[in-house]
Parts: sequence; structure tokens; C-alpha cells
Amino acid sequence: MKVTVRLTTGRGCLPTPPPIYKAPHKRGLFIYTSRVTSKTLKIAVASFNPVKLEAVKSAFSTQFPQADLEVIPISVSSGVSDQPLTDAETRQGARNRVENARQAVTDADYWVGLEGGVEFLGSQLMAMAWMAVGDASGRIHEARSPNLPLPPGVQRLMAEGLELGEANDVVFATSNSKQGGGAYGLLTDGRYTRQAIYAQTLEFALIPLVHELWRQ
Repeated sequence: MKVTVRLTTGRGCLPTPPPIYKAPHKRGLFIYTSRVTSKTLKIAVASFNPVKLEAVKSAFSTQFPQADLEVIPISVSSGVSDQPLTDAETRQGARNRVENARQAVTDADYWVGLEGGVEFLGSQLMAMAWMAVGDASGRIHEARSPNLPLPPGVQRLMAEGLELGEANDVVFATSNSKQGGGAYGLLTDGRYTRQAIYAQTLEFALIPLVHELWRQ
């Protein structure tokens, strides 16, 4: 498998979605994944954040193990605030990024929007993220990451107007954590990272686009 990152955009016709095949799981069960042997998958990602790009490469490499990947980072509007403060706003931001990426790069096979946000569950502020993936047929499917409780110091700074990444940097005395392990990594001593959580969530978002039960 070859993975490349291209910083330019192209124009062209939308390709046909890849075929489906069954792959034996090591425990004797069956998982469904997609096989592409004759082309490179072109994936437009609505972000230049290296953590998000690596998460996309990881998820698509797992789902399409026989495909070469061309990842195209682009900058498009999310249509929501820079720091989404509700579940609904975060989800809408991910979907908007997919739609805007589709307009910016018309010849991709997949378009990906990743949106991090926060929400209150009672008095506890939680970090979470929505992953949205669109395919050439026009479908968009999504999945949401696990909730991560945020400490009181982060909550206070966000109430004063800081974004989550900025608040994390202050509380944890670090720099540019949103392009590193993020709050997930900081609060778990690196056992879980933003990249790993996003990659797993993206794999879940891809399931309806590749599993045969969604094509019946």
C-alpha cells in the first residue's frame, strides 16, 4: 500500500464506489471491508491538521488494505463556530465540511469532515468529536467519538472564551496540544490519543459506506 498527501485539488467526474468482499477474521468470524486493486483512492479531507490527516490515513488503510491512498487536505468552512459548544453544532460542522469539501474537490472518491466539540452532561463539560464521510453516490454517514470528561480548570477557561485546545495548553502547561495527543492524550498519560480516537471513530463512520447490509 502507498499513501500520499497531495496539496492541490482536481476536477473531474465522480468515480464508481469500490466493490465489497468478505475477509476472514482471525477468530473465524467475518468482517466486511472494501477491496480496490486497480486504482488509487482519492480522499479529500477538510483539514490541514496533521493529527486529523493521520487519523484519516489510518482509518482508510484499515478499511481498504489493498488500496493506494491519495489524501488531499483542503481548507473549507465548517459553517459553525470555531469552538462548537453542543453535540448538534459539532455534528453539523462535520457534515458541512463534507459538503463543502465535495464542492472544492469534485473528483475524489471520499470526502471527510472531522469536527471536535464540547457539551455539558449535567454540570460536567465533556469533549467529543463527530466524524462524517461522504462517498461518490452522495451519501454521508457519521459516527461520534466517546465522551471525555474535562477538568474544572479547562471548563473555567472555556467559559472565559478560550477554545478547548488553548485551555488545555494553559492547564497542562503544554503547547499546541490539538496537533498532538489532545485532551485524550493529556488526561490518559498518552494511553489514548486524539489521533487514535478519531481513527477508530472514522472506521465506524465508514461501515455503512462499505458493508453489504447497507446495499440491500
